[in-house]
Amino acid sequence: MGESEQTELLREILKWIRFSGIRQVRTVLMDILNTEQKRLIYNLSDGERGSIDIGKYAGVSHSTVTRYWDSWKRLGIVEPVPVRGGLRYRKLFELEDFGFSIPTIRTEEGQSEST
Repeated sequence: MGESEQTELLREILKWIRFSGIRQVRTVLMDILNTEQKRLIYNLSDGERGSIDIGKYAGVSHSTVTRYWDSWKRLGIVEPVPVRGGLRYRKLFELEDFGFSIPTIRTEEGQSEST
């Protein structure tokens, strides 16, 4: 079997694995991200923003954000991103791909802002 045939076979396997796991991922996300606040925090978890910034956007303390990150890491729905001074976390799934609406964040001026 040539390298391109192996690559095609791996792509086909990956396609079916993704398809078969979608329902389970959606169920886990629905169970865990059961409030707008949790969905907002998860959606903002891009590996770039820190827990303090995300907490401000979501109206919670940074320790609440880090507790969620720790829990979500154990469940396998975020991955750690090393940064100077510690870790941040990046979501592994886009909520829109699973039919979730994304809550908007409120700015200081009270206006809505897309995430």
